[in-house]
Amino acid sequence: MNIEVSRRGLLRVAGAGAAGTALGALGFGAAEAATAAHVRAFKLARTTETRNTCPYCSVACGIILYSKGDLRKGETAEITHIEGDADHPTNRGTLCPKGAALKNFVHSDTRLLYPRIRKPGSKEFERVSWDDALNRIARLMKDDRDKQFVAKNAAGLAVNRWTSVGFLAASATTNETAWLTWKVVRSTGILAFDNQARV
Repeated sequence: MNIEVSRRGLLRVAGAGAAGTALGALGFGAAEAATAAHVRAFKLARTTETRNTCPYCSVACGIILYSKGDLRKGETAEITHIEGDADHPTNRGTLCPKGAALKNFVHSDTRLLYPRIRKPGSKEFERVSWDDALNRIARLMKDDRDKQFVAKNAAGLAVNRWTSVGFLAASATTNETAWLTWKVVRSTGILAFDNQARV
């Protein structure tokens, strides 16, 4: 089927199309507004956006967590979506497969949410409070440091070493946090100090 269009007819059609586009651009596009009113709301429309760092490896990719529920009203906030942060200089919005599956990590049935302890001889872990867990860690560290601390070597030089304990730091932290971690660990005399980037 051949359609013959004269030059004058082509100019009329093109002119009408340009005029319609111009009117739509000037705000007379009621059809677009009517279409948008019938489209379902985006799933992120009424969520709270929180920026964070991916917990998996030492790359420290930026992520955005989207949660529903207003904490100010006493509601429980539940994470509904996680994506890469396009404004983050490290990953610019991209995530590896593990980072892309972070929502499953957050909502996993096997995720540990509270400190637990298994007493000597027991086969079961029991839940303890955060205060009890931190106090126990501090007490065991203090007892071990008091027993194992080496203030001077054989030549009588001050060495201040605590060699029976090691510390594994998180590499996906800010420079300030990393510096404070290093200062605290070194001030106790711990020599075995490494971070997650080498694991």
